Amino acid sequence: MPRRRKHRWIGFRPEVHQFRPVTKSNRPALDLRADEIEAIRLADFLGLDQISAAKQMGISQSTFQRLIKEARHKIATALITVRKINLKGGDEDMPRLNRGRGQGQAFGPGVGGYCVCTNPKCNYRQPHQPGQPCFQLKCPKCGSPMIREEAAQVLENK
Repeated sequence: MPRRRKHRWIGFRPEVHQFRPVTKSNRPALDLRADEIEAIRLADFLGLDQISAAKQMGISQSTFQRLIKEARHKIATALITVRKINLKGGDEDMPRLNRGRGQGQAFGPGVGGYCVCTNPKCNYRQPHQPGQPCFQLKCPKCGSPMIREEAAQVLENK
């Protein structure tokens, strides 16, 4: 009997539960688990190395490597074979505010910080509201999506 899958720390929930091609396809959909989405976010969106990303998720580097490989394969398969992608849950934990791991021990950017506009010409910035993901906000000046300041810095350094 295989061992139970270890819980993974997930710092992001997507706004949607499905991506699908514009054309209708009879091919079966592919399921992308929450931990695979988090692996894609950490490695490809934020540009973290595998060791740092694995630490944030609370898993080993080799597990992270396998996870990111599976996720990328599913996304590539969906794009090439014109399939729907269902975003599913899994064995994961979301970091909770002020509970569970002790001060300074949780993963992710934490309670404070700022949400910044993704439009480089706008430069609007507002304090982050706990419980309200920055990606769900729109800039009041220009209407562009907002992003957490730490993520914006990672993107600027690329």
